[in-house]
Order: sequence, then structure tokens, then C-alpha cells
Amino acid sequence: MEAAALGAGLGLLLALLLLAAALRRAAPRGSPAAPPRGEGAGANGHAAARPEGPRRAKPPARARKDKPQQHSFAHRLLAAALKGHSGSVSCLHFSGSGKYLASCADDRTVRLWSTRDFTAREHRCLRANVELDHAELVRFSPDCRAFIVWLANGETIRVYKMTKKDDGNFTFTASSEDFPKKHKAPVINIGVAETGKFIMTASSDTTILIWNLKGEVLASINTNQMNNAYAAVSPCGRFVASCGFTPDVKVWEVCFGKSGDFREVTRAFELKGHTAGIYSFSFSNDSRRMATVSKDGTWKFWDTDVEYKKQQDPYLLLTGRCEVAEPCRIALSPDAHVVAISCGTTIVVFNTRRGEEEERFVGVHGQHIADLAFDTTSRYLVSCGDRAIRVFHNTPGYRAVVEEMETMLRKTTTKATRERLEQQITSAKKALAAICGRKQ
Repeated sequence: MEAAALGAGLGLLLALLLLAAALRRAAPRGSPAAPPRGEGAGANGHAAARPEGPRRAKPPARARKDKPQQHSFAHRLLAAALKGHSGSVSCLHFSGSGKYLASCADDRTVRLWSTRDFTAREHRCLRANVELDHAELVRFSPDCRAFIVWLANGETIRVYKMTKKDDGNFTFTASSEDFPKKHKAPVINIGVAETGKFIMTASSDTTILIWNLKGEVLASINTNQMNNAYAAVSPCGRFVASCGFTPDVKVWEVCFGKSGDFREVTRAFELKGHTAGIYSFSFSNDSRRMATVSKDGTWKFWDTDVEYKKQQDPYLLLTGRCEVAEPCRIALSPDAHVVAISCGTTIVVFNTRRGEEEERFVGVHGQHIADLAFDTTSRYLVSCGDRAIRVFHNTPGYRAVVEEMETMLRKTTTKATRERLEQQITSAKKALAAICGRKQ
């Protein structure tokens, strides 16, 4: 009797288990009894490791450092856009021979461009790598056999020697030791004298240092103007100038003896006339003219060919109005015929005969313009402010040459001078026609 009851109970239990199994197989997809494939079970039917319950949000993707976006810009006078850097270009410098343009960027490279390729379809460049740092400023040596850079992290100068190979390319070798660290504030500019006798570095406090080529400090200048906004070495290699909080530009002469030994730094002259601090200034190629731009909303053009040792002051030739906002840079063409002023991402070009605006380039770069310069022949104006370097035809300069030569032609009486002037006028007009015809 007990055995029969036990057998019946086992039979009933077995039947219930079979019924439960059948119900689980017949349950609709998506029910708790049968999770959808890919959620509660893997693609092969095995149970997934993910626990049941609400789906957890994916963790945010790791932030990536965005590269500067390539900025598109077009203009009828744009001769070229030099693209090779993968970071923001911070500085430009033409070699004394005019054959090369150096540029540096935060991509840890310095690139050398051939000025002959400006109007070509392809723009080749040579690359020098800056090890374990990047360059903020770059300058050629007068003989174009070396260049110096200001290291952003090292906060000092590094010298690179340039060796030309048989195939025309260069190799770049960094000096074994960088200059000692001397500045206590960020450096705003560096320069190499055309004479090859000294190097200048200027910081944002009131300090300018004069170095020899071995990295030894020859002199320290206190500009006494609250802060330095800009400083530079004159193209002739005799002067160092600075501007800043005060409404003037101070100019010093760096003096050497006949044997080439350093003697002293002495005050030469000052440019006085602005009513507010000065953002920037620029020399002509012969250092006989200067241009300044101030917070007072004006730019001024000066005759600096004076006998400063006899206390003669520079002459103010012209005052022009302009838009100003920090950062603001000014560049005087080497022949002193035109002035270019950058403000934000806009460049405005004025003539220096009447102070009239000749050209305006708006939205040139994707970031504020970092540097602005004319090439040594005054044919091109170049700027940087993102990954590209923009090269513009200097048509205001050509027009200024034509106007100046025609004025001289009306006054001259000698046949040889007339022929020379007529030839220069014809050459400038042909260049203008070629540029305008190509851009139409």
C-alpha cells in the first residue's frame, strides 16, 4: 500500500516537471522566462554574463585633444596657403637672403619654405624636429647657416646648425647645450642682429637681455615701462627697441668696438606722440623709417634717419586711424611704402603716402593672427594664426612704387634717370597686370 502510494507520488511529480518544461519551451519571446537572444543569452544560446535588470549606460568616451580645424579662406590677392604644420603656427621669419621662410608651431617642428614656390602649385618644405619640446619663436642667422628657437617648455634658446647637402636639402643639428635660463617672465620675442654680433631676448616684464652667440649675457636692459608688449632688433643690427604700457617706443644702440668686442648699450632715441600704450612697431629694411600702432586707435609713420647723438628727435611723417584690439600687430614693408595691421583675424593694408586704406582681408585665420611680416622684396605679405600660412600679393606696394616713380619722373631732367624710372614703372605695372589678370 505504501509502495503504491510512493510510486503514484513520484509519477505525479514527474508529470508536473514535464509540464513545466513544456510551458517554458512554449513561452513567447521577450517574456521573463525566455530572454531575447543577445540580452540574456549569447548568440550561441549560452547564458550571457550580463546580470538581469536595467541596462547600464555606457561610460563616456575618453576625451581626445582636438587638433586645430583647417580654416578655409579665399581672396583675389591670396597667392598661396602653405600647409604642412599639424599644429598652430606661432612665428614666421624670412632669411636675410629672402630665399627662405621659417615657421614654427606647437607640433614640435620648424619648417623652412622656399619663397620661389609661393606661386607654384606645390609648396615644399624642409622639416626640423624640436626634441622633447616645441618652438614658440624662430629666427634665421644672418648667413642662413643656422637658426635659433625659443623653447616653450625649456624657456630658453636652442641653436640649430643648417648643413646643405649635395642634393640641395639641409640637415639640422641642435647645439649640445641650450642657453642658460635667465628670464623670470614669459619671453615675447627674440632677435638676431644682422651683423651677427648679438642675440636679443625680451620678456613681458621690463627686461631685455643682450647675448653673445655663445649664450653669455652681455647686457640687461630695464625698459622702465611697466611691461613690454613687443621688442625687436632693427634690420641694420645696430638698435634694439621696445614698447609697452607707456605711449612711446624706446630705442637703444648696442655698441661694439672696432675689434668686435662688446662695449655698451646706450639710449638712442624715442618715438613720442601716441596718447596710450603701444601694441607693436616695425622697422623698414634700412632702419630709416618706423611704424607704430597704439591703443589710442592710431598708427604712425616715422622718419628715424636722424642724428640722435646730437639729440635730434625722429620726425612724425603721418598719422592714420585704425581699428585696434588685442592682439594687434603692425608690419612695415621693407621699402616703407605700405603698412599692414592685424587685429584679431583681420588684416588691413594702408599706404604710407596718405595713410589711406588699400586692402582689407577679413577672417584670414581660424584663430587670432599670431605673426605678420613682409618678405624682403616687399612683394608678399604673410600671416599665421592657425595651421596654415597665408601669402598675399602686395598690390598696394606695387601701386605705391608706380605713384612714387611717376612723381620722380615729372621732376627729373636727366635722360639716364628718366629711362631708369620708366623701366621701374613698366616693371611694376606688368607685375600688377599679371596679378590682377590671374585673379580675375
